[in-house]
Amino acid sequence: MTDDEIYLGIALTVILATGSQILASRLRVPALIILLPAGFTAGALTDVIHPDKLMDQNFDVLVSMSVAVILYDAGLGLNLRKLTGRTRWIVGRLLLLGVLVTFLVVSAVAPAMFDMPLKVASMLGVILVVSGPTVVGPILDFVQPTDKVRRILIWEGTLTDPIGAILGALVFHAIATTDPVDVGRGYQLGQFAISMAVGLIGGVVGTALLWLTLRTLRLGETLGTLAQLATVIAVSAGADIVREDTGLIAAIVTGLAVTNISGFDMPARRPFFETLAQLIIGLLFVSISSTVTPASLVPVLLPALALVAVLVLVVRPLVAYLSTAGSGLSMGERAFVGWMAPRGIVAAATATAFSADLARRGVDGAARILPVTFLVIVGTVLLYALTAAPAVRMLGIVKPARTRILLVGGEPWVVDLGRSLRSAGLDLLMWAGLTPERQRIADAGIQLAEGDLLATATNPGARLEGVTAVLLATDDDDFNALASVVMQDSVEGPVYRVGPPHESHGVVAPYTGGDILFGKSLVRHTLAARYEAGARFLVQPASAPLPSGSETLFVVHADLRLEPVTEKRRATPGEGDSVVLLTSGTEQ
Repeated sequence: MTDDEIYLGIALTVILATGSQILASRLRVPALIILLPAGFTAGALTDVIHPDKLMDQNFDVLVSMSVAVILYDAGLGLNLRKLTGRTRWIVGRLLLLGVLVTFLVVSAVAPAMFDMPLKVASMLGVILVVSGPTVVGPILDFVQPTDKVRRILIWEGTLTDPIGAILGALVFHAIATTDPVDVGRGYQLGQFAISMAVGLIGGVVGTALLWLTLRTLRLGETLGTLAQLATVIAVSAGADIVREDTGLIAAIVTGLAVTNISGFDMPARRPFFETLAQLIIGLLFVSISSTVTPASLVPVLLPALALVAVLVLVVRPLVAYLSTAGSGLSMGERAFVGWMAPRGIVAAATATAFSADLARRGVDGAARILPVTFLVIVGTVLLYALTAAPAVRMLGIVKPARTRILLVGGEPWVVDLGRSLRSAGLDLLMWAGLTPERQRIADAGIQLAEGDLLATATNPGARLEGVTAVLLATDDDDFNALASVVMQDSVEGPVYRVGPPHESHGVVAPYTGGDILFGKSLVRHTLAARYEAGARFLVQPASAPLPSGSETLFVVHADLRLEPVTEKRRATPGEGDSVVLLTSGTEQ
């Protein structure tokens, strides 16, 4: 290829990877639905995008290194301390039965369907056991099932990725190292053990390097992020140099160790790694799908559709039924768990890496692994993405749209505001630090959050599950300002704060961004003074006439979503909505 063609190929790949994800976000569909057809179409229409021509034999190495970074980032999200109770039990059974049943069924039916030997069918079977949060997450974000179901499916999808990658590497070595001088299964098990040992040692080395850079040297956010990226690439490459395809194991082990060893305190949000992983996913899917030719799809199209039917209609429902028996889930929740197992990036990446390597080794039928995997990914993602929303509604497991509020503060006016919000039908809990304030909240009959809730929320590695909005209304403006910044990544929804006094000389509050509740005229000390003078909060239908001198603070929509009036936005009520007002007190 000429230099101009290489420039054009790289630019087109990046544009398709980015543009497809932007379009998918606007359409609120999983990015794979756009990425795979875009890459496949571009590969069919032009040669400049083909990774084999852009990078020759280096593409497999790039795929392996890229997937290592993705799996390290996924490993950082696997805090096993959060996997507790019934969820741990259900997820554990889904992983065990899902991997086992999927592997056995695919390995059993693939030889007849695709005319491939059993060892290649076992490679396909282990590739198709994975799901992945990069596919499941966007679908669940769109259809909004109950928190219980969402938590189970996200944990399952996240954990199956590394498990599938490890099993894929082991099966690959079993196939690749088998030759006439092998001495039976004991030899292959020994090869498995060596691969696992190399990957685990790489993970230990990576963990030690990150402890040195992040804990001992205490590098800042920028250098710390660079140290993580360099460490993952180094240990993954080093492990692969020592023994092929063990780098993924090293990357996964490093991520799991970092997030589960006390002392690292990794943040819940990692903007650089999230952006990098998102870009890598787009580039990989476009590049991988461009290598799949129409000629390779035609012979396996109908059998692949039959395999999708087996996976969707037989394997997944059976696994879900057995895994959720006696779990306490409702029939609707169990049914939806049985209707959600799309395949994603790890299946595509491992199919690309392993099938190409096996084909170069002359293994019969290995060339069919990638087109079959491609069709299974497209089929499952399309099917689940298009049917998930109707299924959730039909099964009656749609997450309620109502807002769950955490109101922080304990002054009399704040507690009275909490009482009014609760009377409007909202799910509310409050937190305050001082004992008299906490007693005042309890006396008002409002649910009191745990004493360490706010400390947990301001921990960079924590998430406040279930809370969809935070209202910060303490009598310390600097605290409100700092907490509004720190808590942004710990809450599913927005974080608001009452405004500081005008011309304030506080250390932080006057200079911190974020949306301010109620606008510039109703800052904290003004609200407290007006309440002290007799002003009160009133909840009434939006259609009713507003009392003279009242000001609208919140709109409570008919579906119990809370929309506050802020410095940047005026809330507009609709038919059937209610409003929370601040009145002069004479209307009470």
